[in-house]
Amino acid sequence: MLRPAADGPSVIVCSTCRHGEDAREDDEGVRGGARLAGLLRGLARSESVYARIAVEEMPCLFACKEYCAVHIRAPGKVGYVLGRFTPDEAAARAILDYAVHHAASAEGRVAYADWPEGVKGHFLVRVPPPGFVAE
Repeated sequence: MLRPAADGPSVIVCSTCRHGEDAREDDEGVRGGARLAGLLRGLARSESVYARIAVEEMPCLFACKEYCAVHIRAPGKVGYVLGRFTPDEAAARAILDYAVHHAASAEGRVAYADWPEGVKGHFLVRVPPPGFVAE
């Protein structure tokens, strides 16, 4: 059931997430999570600023009511689950921009002033790293 994943900064995308609040798939029959994962991977491959961020897929993050959910994580840092994204390039870019700031932070805390506009209002859960809790 488990498979090895990148051990550095990463964005884990729910590949089975719905496309939106009212639609499971888009007009082409693609789920929102799969569409978002493709956009994230494309940006990560084509823009060097995102080269350190691994983009990985996982079926179901169990955030089904929130659709298009992602988990931003890095070793030894507080991680975050975000959702309710429209699976488009703007959302993918905002997610990766936040992941870059997150990876550069000491403990996973990114100053609000550095949050891309596209992630504001999308945070669902804060996840402490193994062996720690946040203060």
